Amino acid sequence: MKIIYRQHAVKRMHERGISEEDVGSAIANGLVIESYPNDTPFSSALLLGQAGLKAIHVVYADVVDDDLRVIITVYEPDAKIWCDDLKTRRSK
Repeated sequence: MKIIYRQHAVKRMHERGISEEDVGSAIANGLVIESYPNDTPFSSALLLGQAGLKAIHVVYADVVDDDLRVIITVYEPDAKIWCDDLKTRRSK
């Protein structure tokens, strides 16, 4: 599967000090924690993975016909938004 990065993802990765290697590690060992089947133009998902000691959330969409994974955004989970397991959103 080929991986490409949306411009937004590249910008945010640069701002947040997250490398392509970090994203690759997160994808390799990650777990999908939310699915967004109604996103357009392709359904997407939120993955929680590790890059060294750093937890990373990766939002991506798979373009199945082209064997392509599009990275939409990447960030370190915020404790104000996510519970300690980093998989569950806090109640508002």
